[in-house]
Order: sequence, then C-alpha cells, then structure tokens
Amino acid sequence: MYAGDRMNDKLKKEIVDWIKSIAFALVIALAIRAYIFEPMIVPTGSMIPTINIGDRILVNKYIYRFEPIKRGDIVVFKYPDDPRQPYVKRVIGLGGDVVEIRDGKLYINDSPVDEPYINEPMIGSYGPYKVPEGHYFMMGDNRNNSKDSRFWENKYLPRKLVIGKAVYRIWPPGRIGRLK
Repeated sequence: MYAGDRMNDKLKKEIVDWIKSIAFALVIALAIRAYIFEPMIVPTGSMIPTINIGDRILVNKYIYRFEPIKRGDIVVFKYPDDPRQPYVKRVIGLGGDVVEIRDGKLYINDSPVDEPYINEPMIGSYGPYKVPEGHYFMMGDNRNNSKDSRFWENKYLPRKLVIGKAVYRIWPPGRIGRLK
C-alpha cells in the first residue's frame, strides 16, 4: 500500500466522522426545537410593552407537562380561528372563570385585577365571558390594539392548541431577559 492510499483512507475516515458528528448534532438540535425550546420572532405589537415587534423570544414547550397553565402566563399557541397561525398572548381567564371588562377595568370572578404590565388603560366594556373548563381567555398587553379572545370567533383557547410558555427574550441585546 502506498503512502498516498493511506492518506486518502485517513481523509475519507475523517470526512465520514465529521459527517456523522454534524448529523448527530443536527438531530439533537431538531429534537430540542421540536420538543423542548423553540425560538420565535414576534410580528405584531399586541404584547407591547412586554414584547415588541421584532423581538425574538424563547418558548418553553415542555413546561406545561410538569406544571399547570397559570393566570398571567405569556403563552404561545395556535390561533383558535386559524390553527396555522401562532399567537402570543397573556392568560387572563382559566376554566370556570368569569372575565369581564367594565369601563376599561378587568374583573375576574367579579374581583378587580391589577395589571401593571398593560400598555395603557383599556377602552370600553366587554363580556362577561364564562371560560369553559379546559380552555383559557387570552388577551394582549396592548389591550387597545390586540386581536384577542374578546374578538375571536372561537373566544376560548383550548388546551390542545397551546404550544408553550414564552419565557425569555433573546433579541434585541438591550432587552434580553426573562419575560413576566
């Protein structure tokens, strides 16, 4: 065997090893994205000031296997009126809750709710809405500019359409941090 043949064999083995490593890394990355964390770009201003247009967020897709969805969570889900579209909104009402907006103030089960995260005071009155069990009432933080449960044909988000919890902003650099 010639020295050139040994070099070619070594080179081929090295290339095959690299291809295997890259393929393995790709499979792991795809599995993480499909089942654990997924980055998303927010295209609308319905969650201003919490999330701005163009912000990149990280969605935890497994957290709700271990804990329940809670009022106040920021959730990414498939829009009930067109499940091909992902939406991001805040959970306002849980199954069994009665949600009502009276003169711009949110009430849940007839108790006023403090909402320090909203963009500006709401305009108008809506509801009351009785949230069915296994469903959620969703609203954007930019209440006067949000296509949310108040305006959907299918008013309530069923649990099966929940993708995950928006937990972290990863872009822009000046706003990187946990979402609340």
